[in-house]
Amino acid sequence: MSKASLALISLPPEVAGSLVTLGERLAVARLRRRESQKQWAARLGVSVPTLIRMERGDPSVRMGVYATALWLAGMSGDLADLADPAKDQQALEADVRKASRLRAARTRTSSSGPAPRSGRAQGDPG
Repeated sequence: MSKASLALISLPPEVAGSLVTLGERLAVARLRRRESQKQWAARLGVSVPTLIRMERGDPSVRMGVYATALWLAGMSGDLADLADPAKDQQALEADVRKASRLRAARTRTSSSGPAPRSGRAQGDPG
């Protein structure tokens, strides 16, 4: 079994459902524009069977086909924002936890008092 087919077989149900919804919405967009599958496929640069698979949410259809369909429908504006680092909640939470641990470690170090200086006693002019 190839890696690609393993990736498709182990697709999380939430992802598979999102692809089905996306495909259905792209089909609606095509129909609202009164374009046939043949016309839309030609504009996408794919075969009609590939278009049908995309409209069914088939995960084996290349991402570029989905992205181009979104562009044809005038809906690609926010595509790059899907992976915006500022919206990566898990990474932001991990950064906060790391900062909290560092702050706690610094607090423990500073509360134990200053480290003795080597050579001279405090107050000894030298």
